[in-house]
Amino acid sequence: MVKSSQRGFTLIELVVVIVILGILAAFALPRFARLDTSARVASVRALEGSLRSGNALARSLWLAQGTGAATVNMEGVAVAMTAGYPAPTAGGIGNTLTTGTVVPAANLTPGRWHAVVINATTLRFQLNGAVTPANCFVQYVWDGVAATGPVITLPGAINNPTNTSPCQ
Repeated sequence: MVKSSQRGFTLIELVVVIVILGILAAFALPRFARLDTSARVASVRALEGSLRSGNALARSLWLAQGTGAATVNMEGVAVAMTAGYPAPTAGGIGNTLTTGTVVPAANLTPGRWHAVVINATTLRFQLNGAVTPANCFVQYVWDGVAATGPVITLPGAINNPTNTSPCQ
């Protein structure tokens, strides 16, 4: 009697594995494909929260130091102030953010933000990596009227329950 040893996989085993992988891919890929939009929306909301927190902290420091300071020092970084709130500039509200969050416009690293000056009272932070970064942003508007304070806004579609996000 000749003793034979089996090596490798049979054709049936390979076909079964391929079929199983195909079924898994058919169900899993669409779910993973939708996660990038959710991640961008989460990033927009996170920056909104960071801007609100930085704004409140800078205002608190300004009030604690006396109301005449043109800048406040936040962890060794000077934040330019206008009428008691961070100025709508990279040296103002932009300095309240963590180093590396906002990068120069030429740096297209996905997940990072770049600041775009809209006008003298408006600074917009656009998300790198979005299909259309100009539609995926957080905007800081401060006209210097201390009675109202700055306004931080998102694109209206971020709050749209139909899940049509401008950050796709």
